[in-house]
Amino acid sequence: MKTFRLCNEPLDPLALRHELTDPACGGYAAFEGWVRDHNEGQRVTRLEYEAFAPLALQEGDRVLSEAIERFGIEHAACVHRVGDLAIGDMAVWVGASARHRHEAFLACRYIIDEVKHRLPIWKKEHYESGHSGWVNCERCAEPAHAHAEPAHAHEHGRAYAHDHAVAHAHARPLVPDYSRQMALKEVGPAGQARLRAGRILVVGAGGLGVPVLTYLAGAGVGRLGIVDGDRLEPSNLHRQTLYALDDVGQPKAELAAARLRALNPDVDVRVHPVRLDASNGAALIEPYALVIDCTDNFSSKFLLNDLCVRLGKPVIFSSIYQYEGQLQVVRSAPGTACLRCIWPEATRDGLVGNCAEAGVLGPIPGVFGSLQALEALKILLDLPGQLGDELLMIDLSTVTISRIRARRAAACSAGACVRAAAAAREAEAARAAPALELSFTTLATALEEGFELIDVREPHEVAQAAAPAARVRHIPLQQLLRIARGEPQERQPLECSAKYLLLCATGRRSLGAAQELRARGFKSAYSLHGGIAALSARLPA
Repeated sequence: MKTFRLCNEPLDPLALRHELTDPACGGYAAFEGWVRDHNEGQRVTRLEYEAFAPLALQEGDRVLSEAIERFGIEHAACVHRVGDLAIGDMAVWVGASARHRHEAFLACRYIIDEVKHRLPIWKKEHYESGHSGWVNCERCAEPAHAHAEPAHAHEHGRAYAHDHAVAHAHARPLVPDYSRQMALKEVGPAGQARLRAGRILVVGAGGLGVPVLTYLAGAGVGRLGIVDGDRLEPSNLHRQTLYALDDVGQPKAELAAARLRALNPDVDVRVHPVRLDASNGAALIEPYALVIDCTDNFSSKFLLNDLCVRLGKPVIFSSIYQYEGQLQVVRSAPGTACLRCIWPEATRDGLVGNCAEAGVLGPIPGVFGSLQALEALKILLDLPGQLGDELLMIDLSTVTISRIRARRAAACSAGACVRAAAAAREAEAARAAPALELSFTTLATALEEGFELIDVREPHEVAQAAAPAARVRHIPLQQLLRIARGEPQERQPLECSAKYLLLCATGRRSLGAAQELRARGFKSAYSLHGGIAALSARLPA
């Protein structure tokens, strides 16, 4: 038998003990927590207890089930008072009966510590000074394994431990304290319980993801999922301040999870050290109620948009370019706008420079990631002022803020996004298309196979590291795209029938350029897989 209850009336320990009576049990242990008249140097006059009942009852029942399974006891019960309590009132009662007293002692201690640590129950202390303040009850909890038995054990097998009779303040473990945000009338105990019940998936643990994850963990969001398949690089650290130089080379998702667990042990951090794609995206998103996009490429953003629209999940987007960025919330509700209502076709990756190519100051993604975290908290708490069908754009070099109305596309019906459906068809066609990336040991091999080599990097990149080949045509990316569109140029035009191998530093820009050329009728345009950095050998100049 197990029973967890919240109660507005005074507790009767004899009646509660009677509920656990069982002839098969030879051991019984109980804990009683009473209201004391002082706390941390202040005189207390009375207490108020408030609970988020749906979650507290569910979690309390789970704690009792764990105790029964873990310690092999027969029965367990816990009753916690809510409402106003006077000095000396019993605030909480825990009982456990088992075949042997040792198991009953351990189970009783486990239950009270887990209840104090895990349940959304808050107490408001009223002091003689006239001040008062909400205190999360978990501040009183100690690890369940800290003691082998409760504080007072009697020969007849019954144990009673009282809140005011145990560990000194310095022996208590440090636990999260949400009092500053709970002091907001829009948050309070009920709002904190809503945060604890929150389930958020963060895709990307880089410049945007670091502030998002840090602030959400600090706020006490119950579960955070981290999707990131990258490893930390030294160039990340000026903006990804969750990590350290000694961490270079390690998976970001694992590093972030370790930091967040140290920041707030209350948060259930789930690690997904993979790149989100069409094959795993739906499964990764499904267990979460809200998605935050912290990626640095267009293909991932539009894939997240399409998946979340289909799954009915809200998603918070942000992207940055040098000193400016934008923020958009897609709610996936009938009549609302999605990413494709503003941009019907996704910009190809590589055609707009990322942080590595365009450069970025560390605080820029920090600002936009913080705004994403704020918007997520507003959604979880149902606060006013949430972003609607609009695009928030901020130029941080001049601190200029603009809002652009994002209207649902006329082609979309009230209940479906035809552009997202079209994107699914495009993705299917892309999977059936021939590969656009080719690998070569040396560029000499590509020349021998009849390819004309085109380096799409910027002039300063070429000056720093020339392409390792004897014959390379240098056409910066944006100029190449203008040539492909047929705009008048001083350079020799490209021949649609020629074989082109496009080069850049890492292969991202050249792949985007090859896709654009293919769309313009260049049937033999390819990208060097991995870029110049991936070549295993270099030709002499």
